Amino acid sequence: MGFKMGIVGLPNVGKSTLFNALTRTAAAQAANFPFCTIEPNVGEVAVPDARLAALAEIAKSKQIVPTRMTFVDIAGLVKGASKGEGLGNQFLANIRECDAVAHVLRCFEDDDVTHVEGRVDPVADAATIETELMLADLESVEKRLQGLVRKVRGGDKEAVQQERLLKDAQAALAEGRPARTVTVSEEDAKAWRMLQLLTAKPILYVCNVAEDEAAEGNALSARVAEMAEADGAGSIVISAQIEEELAQLSPEEAAEFLAELGLEEAGLDRLIRAGYALLGLQTYFTVGPKEARAWTIPEGTKAPQAAGVIHGDFERGFIRAETTAYKDYVALGGEAGAKEAGKMRVEGKAYEVKDGDVLHFLFNA
Repeated sequence: MGFKMGIVGLPNVGKSTLFNALTRTAAAQAANFPFCTIEPNVGEVAVPDARLAALAEIAKSKQIVPTRMTFVDIAGLVKGASKGEGLGNQFLANIRECDAVAHVLRCFEDDDVTHVEGRVDPVADAATIETELMLADLESVEKRLQGLVRKVRGGDKEAVQQERLLKDAQAALAEGRPARTVTVSEEDAKAWRMLQLLTAKPILYVCNVAEDEAAEGNALSARVAEMAEADGAGSIVISAQIEEELAQLSPEEAAEFLAELGLEEAGLDRLIRAGYALLGLQTYFTVGPKEARAWTIPEGTKAPQAAGVIHGDFERGFIRAETTAYKDYVALGGEAGAKEAGKMRVEGKAYEVKDGDVLHFLFNA
């Protein structure tokens, strides 16, 4: 399981430039005019994880298969999108399909790059998009509540649950709060997700700064960080310009370039890590002579469900999972050494998989 992150923002904030860099393609045309991204562009990138290469070397794996992350570059939003202005309808439909939203905010000054509102104010830009999404959600909620009236009167349990959750969302939205501020119980979590409310999506604010501000950020990105903390969202600083340059370099050249800029890693790595944290995701590994492979699962996933990410039969016929922590696998030279040292454990159906676990599943076909 990977996950899908939508890249959103007002026109000309650097969305397509960032998308091009992250996916190492030129699929999304980056041009200095609104709506240069007409259709959502989808690109998959390998999730960088140094642990995978280390495991493959120990196990003499012939192939390394990283887990994947999908980025969706979505057309620029403008004020009035909830009513269909600009490319609003497309934007709203495409964002519903994403697990999380990377909201790119312009935190740089450049007279050569037009701002759709004629000023540079990332906090105001964030408010513009949040307002449009809340208005779209409110309209959607009201329509759905009307459609549930007959089923609720008939005592349909699912409809009653939906009505209750929709009314909770409606109350928050009417107060000017996004749906993600609603407290949802574990029993209601699945039904809540099924509502696919735009403002229920986790938000990561991506501050696009000038190249010479990528290491420390600037006053604008600091304001965004304060806003994100107050909203319970995430925020990172990235220079789309740097990421675009890095995409053209070899790994050795990229490392040298980053060092010159005072950066320890590429923005892609930080963006993915922030996205994982936002969604509560983690990675486990399967390792053998054929391949070393990474798999993405939500934190708290039990062993059978983790096995099901590989294949449904693994979950249905789950017997047990032979489990070794990554650090033990590496320190003891692989599966045999870990087993001999008593560091390979046999775990059952109740085991919650941990980040970095090296797993071998036994199941009935």
